[in-house]
This record gives sequence, C-alpha cells and structure tokens, in this order.
Amino acid sequence: MEKQLDAQKIENQVNKNEEVLSSFDEFKEYLSGKVNLGENLGMDEEQLAKSAQKVADYLADKVPPKNSEERLLQELWKVGTEEEQHKLAHMLVRLVKQS
Repeated sequence: MEKQLDAQKIENQVNKNEEVLSSFDEFKEYLSGKVNLGENLGMDEEQLAKSAQKVADYLADKVPPKNSEERLLQELWKVGTEEEQHKLAHMLVRLVKQS
C-alpha cells in the first residue's frame, strides 16, 4: 500500500511539473529545488537519495525521456542493480547541490 501511495504522489508531482523535464538544465534546476526543500526539512543526503531513487524508479518506468541526457539516465537506471541505482541517486543529489 505504501509503495502505491508513493507512486501516486510521484505521478501527481511529475504531471504537475512535466514541462520541467523538457530540458536537462530545467530538470537539474527542478531537482535542485526539491533537494533544497528536503534539506530545509532536515533530510540528510541518504534520505534525499532514497527519495530521488523513488522518483527515478517512477520516471524510468512511466515517463519517456525528453532529451538525450534523460535517455542516458533512464538507460543507466534500467541496467543498474538496486545498489548502483542508489549510488546514481546519490550522485544526482550531489550534482544538483554543486550547481
């Protein structure tokens, strides 16, 4: 039930912000805002990465990539093990924190 609720929340948020996914820079800016919000709520990097992992699972399964960068991320996500996906989620969080 919890996974279903998480998926519904993610789907609602993605549908509201689908235009954000049109370019990779806009995607990074959007993700950066969500990371900043999470940090302001007291989330540490591990919690942020777990949240990013849930969103990435949804995107890889349900949302077609809008550009070549997103296509690459989707393909890497699909071939990665759960551990590799978790590491990639950490890398994405750090990427947007440095921008």
